[in-house]
Amino acid sequence: MTLRPQRGSIPLATPNALSQIFWEGCRRGELLYQAFDDSSTPQFSPTHRSRVSGSREFTWKTSRGSGIVYSYTVVWRPQTPAFEVPYVVAIVELDEGYHMISNIIGCEPDDVHVGQRVQVEFHVVDDDVALPYFRPADEAVTA
Repeated sequence: MTLRPQRGSIPLATPNALSQIFWEGCRRGELLYQAFDDSSTPQFSPTHRSRVSGSREFTWKTSRGSGIVYSYTVVWRPQTPAFEVPYVVAIVELDEGYHMISNIIGCEPDDVHVGQRVQVEFHVVDDDVALPYFRPADEAVTA
């Protein structure tokens, strides 16, 4: 049973003034993160202030979209029936030094492991939203 992107009417994030840039990047096939000017500390999810220094000055940078599985869980009982099971929710540690929660696709649930190299892959949900998923790096393709 190969993990795949969710289909149907799944709940989606509602972009706000701060996160809108991130979601626009996803639609273009770019994974964006914040880098705070005082230390170049990478940060995700978007906030108005650095969690490290408290700085409010940041720039958006484009990630290479590659990293490792830091932690994960296989979901068999979703909180809403809109999600098809199984799916794998993972914390991905990106090479730039920040963590992001996403889903793993393109492999069997039992093949996912901590330390596994993964690469981002975007999947269009509708005209306004493309979601970043991660697949094993040796399996990465552009969708």
